[in-house]
Amino acid sequence: MPDRAQPPVDRQLPTDEARDLISLARDIAQREIAPKAAEEEDAGHFPREIFTLLSRSGLLGLPYDSEYGGGDQPYEVYLQVLEELAAARLTVGLGVSVHSLSCHALANYGTKQQQVEYLPAMLGGGLLGAYCLSEPASGSDAASLRTKAVRDGEDWVIDGTKAWITHGGIADFYTVMARTGEEGARGISAFLVPGDAAGLTGAAPEKKMGMKGSPTAQVHFDGVRVSDERRLGEEGQGFAIALSALDSGRLGIAACAIGLAQAALDEAVAYASGRQQFGRPISDFQGLRFMLADMATQIEAGRALYLAAARLRDAGRPFAKQAAMAKLHCTDTAMKATIDAVQVLGGYGYTADFPVERYMREAKVLQIVEGTNQIQRMVIARHLAGPEAHRAG
Repeated sequence: MPDRAQPPVDRQLPTDEARDLISLARDIAQREIAPKAAEEEDAGHFPREIFTLLSRSGLLGLPYDSEYGGGDQPYEVYLQVLEELAAARLTVGLGVSVHSLSCHALANYGTKQQQVEYLPAMLGGGLLGAYCLSEPASGSDAASLRTKAVRDGEDWVIDGTKAWITHGGIADFYTVMARTGEEGARGISAFLVPGDAAGLTGAAPEKKMGMKGSPTAQVHFDGVRVSDERRLGEEGQGFAIALSALDSGRLGIAACAIGLAQAALDEAVAYASGRQQFGRPISDFQGLRFMLADMATQIEAGRALYLAAARLRDAGRPFAKQAAMAKLHCTDTAMKATIDAVQVLGGYGYTADFPVERYMREAKVLQIVEGTNQIQRMVIARHLAGPEAHRAG
């Protein structure tokens, strides 16, 4: 087979600084991430050293304020950096997206004093975050969460279990949604909990079909005590904070999905161009050429969709509907593109000798995390037709 390297994505970027950041991300991806991705995923190794490098390189806090160690970059730039990292290894791209999600509550709802005290280490000090909303019995119905935070003088005492937590058990800090009041969405508050807090423990990581290098685990809170100055926003504002974070986080998932899909397409094109059957490359056959064309078209459409949503966000305009659309389309595209890439490679695609079987296994989770694609359809429909009419009894 010939060299399978494909030309990089031709990106429309707003500034020279943005172009430099993309070049930096590509360099790290090619030199430090991609060469070890297959081996480390197979071994279930989490590349903490890569996140330390990304933090030192200024790539772990790109969309946040430089006053606190962030990169002052618009979301359209941050997401394209994320796409480059995810194309090299989804564990890294998704990890950066989750870290950014974990910083959202403090960066957008914290007091000035909280931001000065905590954000610099979170954005550029080598720390790694986790976001704690889901629980064993409350996934899509997140407003029914049971983890409680009870006031005790100037402190809060947190008890409960969070589930499906990326970086669970290894994170340096957790943004935690806990019930402080009435049932439902209005009784939830947000807290910034240090990873070494007494009573906080991570369970054994889940055994997953893909992304084995990214630890996903339950996190247990057994009498975890945090001061009131670690409460983010007002009491009862936590669910609104969580939803705000997820609108932005869904764009991160969309960008990761397009990165993964692009990697699958690049592998399929290179293989088809080099594989000979019936005396010519299989890329000469129309059936296969049309598959590649469809993959490329859906990937370009997904990239345009997530960037359009990001530009709305950057302009301070509502973007929740477009974020849901981007998450839905891009993750469905990643699933279809990776399946098709395996088909292009035939029997070889089904083996671990080529990365497309890993891409296919990894793509599935993107249709589930940060709101399943069924939930995304509900969100979009609510924007179009209003809330659902609930029947009594």
